[in-house]
Amino acid sequence: MREFTVTKNDAGQRLDRFAARMVPSMPSSLLQKYFRRKEIKVNGRWARPDARLAEGDQVRLFLPEEFFGRKRQTDDWLTTVKPALDIVYEDENILLVDKRPGVLCHEADGWSADTLIARIQAYAYQSGQWDPGAENSFAPALCNRIDRGTGGIVIAAKNAAALRTMDEKIRSREVTKEYLCVCLGVPDPAQGRLEGWLFKDAAKNQVYVKPHSEPGASFAATDYRVLASRDGLSLVTCRLHTGRTHQIRVQMAHAGWPLLGDGKYGRERVNRRCGEARQLLWSWRVSFDFAADAGPLEYLRGRSFTVQSVPFAEKYFPGCAL
Repeated sequence: MREFTVTKNDAGQRLDRFAARMVPSMPSSLLQKYFRRKEIKVNGRWARPDARLAEGDQVRLFLPEEFFGRKRQTDDWLTTVKPALDIVYEDENILLVDKRPGVLCHEADGWSADTLIARIQAYAYQSGQWDPGAENSFAPALCNRIDRGTGGIVIAAKNAAALRTMDEKIRSREVTKEYLCVCLGVPDPAQGRLEGWLFKDAAKNQVYVKPHSEPGASFAATDYRVLASRDGLSLVTCRLHTGRTHQIRVQMAHAGWPLLGDGKYGRERVNRRCGEARQLLWSWRVSFDFAADAGPLEYLRGRSFTVQSVPFAEKYFPGCAL
């Protein structure tokens, strides 16, 4: 038997999901069997799997010892990693970080200390905002991700309530993300909307525009506006209405204006001539356009946050007002 005290970051979870995190190697069918046998109790009483936990609840799991995970310890990397974060905004609930191109948000094939989430967790630990030894399951987490070669704002949550709320607001499209990019050519008209159906070939990590809806394809919409043009290039701002993989890159390329530096959807000859090995794309502004109550994040309603600078905009369009 193991007993756990529900922390602030555990509160609000369903009991079955909390229990599953405590016994990560137990098959879900077996866990449900123990629920039916009333071997899982809250505050000394049997509780339904969908019961919501409150801070301070005592959860007792009368389960085989071999299924329990090891109590979270402080890993050495949390003390040795240098966070190296460009912080756009921070409060007790969230952190907005200006990610540099080349940095992975998460390690694709496991865990690495050289990722954005690892740097954020190291920062939270070293600044005394997160103690992994005091948590049952929570760790600071990213609410959105951007491609390795793309720079700009990534949102991280410091507690479970902020993570749940921000995830909900992003899903309901109450968080607006605006990007800057440099594309080849001059978009015509200078302002408009790109719409289409995007299909991702997971094996190739390649996205294709489809003329109509089909199985596996998702609708995508992007508003764009040209800020400046010179020497066959244009500085363009894009606002996402959906969040599909490679959305801006593939829609701009399909329209005839591929991003400079884009090795997947762009023109390699021009990329080499300009010396650009990564797509010139930057998540430069995030706005919290909450349509409904945001609970612990309500104070963010109507606020926008912008990065201090976008290197490629200054390089190709010096003096252009963003």
